[in-house]
Amino acid sequence: MRSLHLARLFAAVPLIAAGVGFALAHPGHEHKPRRQILGIHGYDPKVTPDETWGTYCVTELAPFFREAIAINAKRGGAPAMQLAGAAAPPVAAHPAGAKPKITVFLAKKFVTMDPGWPEATAVAVMDGKILSVGVTFDDLMPWLDKYPYEVDDRFKDKVIYPGFVEAHTHPVMGSLAISRPTLSHFPVRSPYGPEIPGVKTYDEAIARLKQFVADAPSPDETVLTWGYDVLAMGEDFNRKTLDAISISQPLIVWDASEHNAYANTAAIDKYDITPEKIKGVIGAGTNPDGSSNGQFLGTDAARVLLPQVIAEQMQPGAATKNLNYFGALMQQAGVTTAGDLFFGGVDMGLEQELSRTYFATDASMQRIVHVVDGFSAGKAYGAAAVDKALAMQAESNDKAMFKGVKFYADDAFVSLSMQMQWPGYVDADKYKGLFMYASKEDFVAAMRPWWNAGFPIHVHSNGSGGNQVTLDALAALQAEKPRFDHRFSFEHFGISTVAQGRRVKALGAVVSTNPYYVYERADLSIPQLGTDRASLAARMRSLVDQDIVVSLHSDTPVGIPSPLLEVWTAVNRIGFTSGKVRAPAERVDVARAMKMVTIDAAYTLGVEDKVGTIEAGKLADFAVLDDDPLAVDPMQIKDIPVVATILGGKVILTADTRHP
Repeated sequence: MRSLHLARLFAAVPLIAAGVGFALAHPGHEHKPRRQILGIHGYDPKVTPDETWGTYCVTELAPFFREAIAINAKRGGAPAMQLAGAAAPPVAAHPAGAKPKITVFLAKKFVTMDPGWPEATAVAVMDGKILSVGVTFDDLMPWLDKYPYEVDDRFKDKVIYPGFVEAHTHPVMGSLAISRPTLSHFPVRSPYGPEIPGVKTYDEAIARLKQFVADAPSPDETVLTWGYDVLAMGEDFNRKTLDAISISQPLIVWDASEHNAYANTAAIDKYDITPEKIKGVIGAGTNPDGSSNGQFLGTDAARVLLPQVIAEQMQPGAATKNLNYFGALMQQAGVTTAGDLFFGGVDMGLEQELSRTYFATDASMQRIVHVVDGFSAGKAYGAAAVDKALAMQAESNDKAMFKGVKFYADDAFVSLSMQMQWPGYVDADKYKGLFMYASKEDFVAAMRPWWNAGFPIHVHSNGSGGNQVTLDALAALQAEKPRFDHRFSFEHFGISTVAQGRRVKALGAVVSTNPYYVYERADLSIPQLGTDRASLAARMRSLVDQDIVVSLHSDTPVGIPSPLLEVWTAVNRIGFTSGKVRAPAERVDVARAMKMVTIDAAYTLGVEDKVGTIEAGKLADFAVLDDDPLAVDPMQIKDIPVVATILGGKVILTADTRHP
């Protein structure tokens, strides 16, 4: 019965890459222009969409998914569902009358992240929770004398940390993107084989596309690739260049920003992209005769093409395969808890069903913390959105949890469409920041009911301009209704100033930053941001020195979930392309960086009472490592093998997840 439900669900759910969805305009303004530029001196409501088509926010792509749902429904897939309830059935308690049984895990060292009891060698687990933590085995005897127990010593020569917490990712949407054939400029981990090398030149991209076409299982099947990085390559594709690869095999290149797509003649014909369909569409490239030139740049243009392609990719079984691919990647990186920072952004009802039937079951190798997308909840439930989200929280369990709500301030770092304060971008005519609301008042109004209801609020805020507006909005909310421990989180905090960091502290907020902005994007961004600002992307040390809680994340598919690589970046801050240390004064020590992917990440998601440390009463979630990040050369941290994860006391060997 469960497999039947999953098949029906996955036939209808269009999973897509991270960060793609609605632009979060305040409900009631959805028919007004939402693509407004925040100028150096304030808002400019007179700017029209035609002037800003090149800086669309990834969150405006959600119509692709809804159109794909409709397409699948016409093809016999399940209709969209609107479910009133929340996530998953309650986790069963210990059976009444059953005799408790203890498992004692032994290790060379447990690093507990509990400052009062920092190391151990033996940990007792009962019913999926940590019963007791022993510096020595004998420390556990008060419990072992009372109950039967078994010893698991297979990791006695390993180092065990709390299971890593991926504070911000997109397991549903990102799973589609990263499981496509990749043209990423950067190496991409594969769960089922060796690392996929990055594409360094335009000619390499052409060669890889030719191979993808040659490997296609049938001449009629569309070859959809992901990850082409125009900023790194410096050159776009078009119909002519893709026709040179194949005139008969439908071929589509989906870029790293997820804003743009490129198609050859076979794809244009297959999806019936006529001159009439693209006439007047912003970003849809045309030939002199009005036909498509194969470029679909920006949301309006891409939605002419992508929904049909997505619908094809989401036939029964495909979504399960994508989610298992993503789950294996996280398991192999030591992740036992992941934050889903866009819940409902595709389809609220379907994602609730997915939470019940996948994330809350043994099919998922991680716990999931769903953070509701505020705009999508408003669209689905109207004035009842807050109450519906509260109901979801009330029905959470230890496997699928609902915590908080998310909004968007400005746009993306990858596409350099984030909102920047003066002096802006070097090439100001080409790169323009995008703010997601027509005014700061609208921004505050969108968050107000959630703030008043006590929700932790997460805000996607990237550029210095976006961060400033978010700080102003938080100050306004605090002035209206002061809250303690509000856990307001700046998600990404890409380019920031010293003054902004101090204000984060003053307002009691936390920061979840993306180390990939240093590792992968800093070198590429210098030509437009300058050496100083690009190098200072994802500040860390200047924030933690003020005792601000800072966590790390991947924001997949911006980066692949890899907590040890994230820690390595925080400790070393080395740019991938140049090999240079970027803003060395912003480096943190290893102990602090490990907190950023354990207890501080758990704190950011509001689940620090369940995970993040190894201490009695918490869930028995561990990452088993071959060596200790605190003991190796800092340059070797990212290369430490993850041997296993332990989720609720159940061992999952990394070796067992390296195949589909």
